[in-house]
Amino acid sequence: MADTGVQPYWELTFDAEGDVDPHERELLVQGVLEHNLTDLVVFAHGWNNDRSSATALYRRFYAPFPGLLARASRDVRFGYCGVIWPSMHFTDEPIPHFPQQAAGAPAAAAGTGLPPGTKEALLKVFPGSRATVNRLAELAEEQPEDTARLEEFVSLVRTLVSEQRRRVAVAGAVPDAFVPDLEPPAAEPPGAEPVMLTEDAERVCARFADALERTGARAAGMFGSALKRLWGGALEVLRQGSYWEMKRRAGTVGECGLGPALAVLARSAPGLRVHLAGHSFGARLVSFALRALPEGAGPVRSVTLLQGAFSHYVFAPRLPFDHGRAGVLHGLERRVGGPLLCCYSRHDTALGVFYPLASMMVDDTASLFGRDDDRWGALGHDGVLSVTPVARIALDRALAGALPSHGFVSVDTSAVVSHGGPPTGAHGDICHPELARLVLVAGRIVR
Repeated sequence: MADTGVQPYWELTFDAEGDVDPHERELLVQGVLEHNLTDLVVFAHGWNNDRSSATALYRRFYAPFPGLLARASRDVRFGYCGVIWPSMHFTDEPIPHFPQQAAGAPAAAAGTGLPPGTKEALLKVFPGSRATVNRLAELAEEQPEDTARLEEFVSLVRTLVSEQRRRVAVAGAVPDAFVPDLEPPAAEPPGAEPVMLTEDAERVCARFADALERTGARAAGMFGSALKRLWGGALEVLRQGSYWEMKRRAGTVGECGLGPALAVLARSAPGLRVHLAGHSFGARLVSFALRALPEGAGPVRSVTLLQGAFSHYVFAPRLPFDHGRAGVLHGLERRVGGPLLCCYSRHDTALGVFYPLASMMVDDTASLFGRDDDRWGALGHDGVLSVTPVARIALDRALAGALPSHGFVSVDTSAVVSHGGPPTGAHGDICHPELARLVLVAGRIVR
């Protein structure tokens, strides 16, 4: 088992379809019983390229826990679990406070081409797509002054995502494995894709180029000809297309993998209190795990979502722009025997700028090409919306005792989640003692 500096620690590894490593699951169950644990924190990473980078995140995030637990009741017997699932990270995105090798490769230098390590990461998360990935790498390096080649690049991105979806379906994943965050409109075709994967390539690239300029990112080719500027946007389409697949995969792993594993654990150790935490797409993963748990209060006693990269309406019983629809996780807070925290930061440009562009669906192309609204916003940017009641408090107040014991809480963590350069801003800035303490306060383990 990996050395994260805390004990007892276990890992649960899942594949893209949500299948768990049965040996690791058995080790977790046995370990919980042998240590007679009262509480277990289960953390799911967001984008990472390999197990070592995920373990590095867990080592840093869990580091403050032993000191904080010294103030817990003597009756608390605490354990740690890290979720390992196949995702990817673009290596030109800085991770605050981490040595660059934790991201898997050095940051990309200015110029054309994919960031170092990106081609290899794409081949890992999109198996069987070598020809497509090789051609994407060639075009990214050349960036020819030819709109036909720009359109080819965007078309290949779309092929990459759609082929992966078909492979998972053939592999036998559940029919609704790609559950969207919001109930779809009645008129929307099954399996509808976001606008970035369906609409005019040049217009989509232009909007992403605009977004890159807003964040101060110096993407390859941004300051050359008009077409070079569009190539900068095209590279962002590849990034966001890959992350769209990671978002869908996170829901599958949560509902088909982690949720059932938690159910097995609950049956074996019925008194165990589980505290879920997740970062970015990992926040979506742990949230969708609730769909696989039985109705009523179960083993989960708290949920802490850190910079959640999914819709801020996912828990809404009614969407404000369509009262006949709801978020797909509405009502699932009843499966949490404590608070459900959504931590957000205004410094997160990955969620504040790029996430809405990547999430706009085919039923509303006007949003992408002229009209903006908040229907495509993310939890990690402005908290949970259209849910009543929901407490909205700052991090310092939450840690000072103002945290409700149940229900939704949107916690503004901008005071600490504040570091990071373009294009993602503070999205990865989550390893702080204050956030570690927040997880324990939410679980009523420390006060």
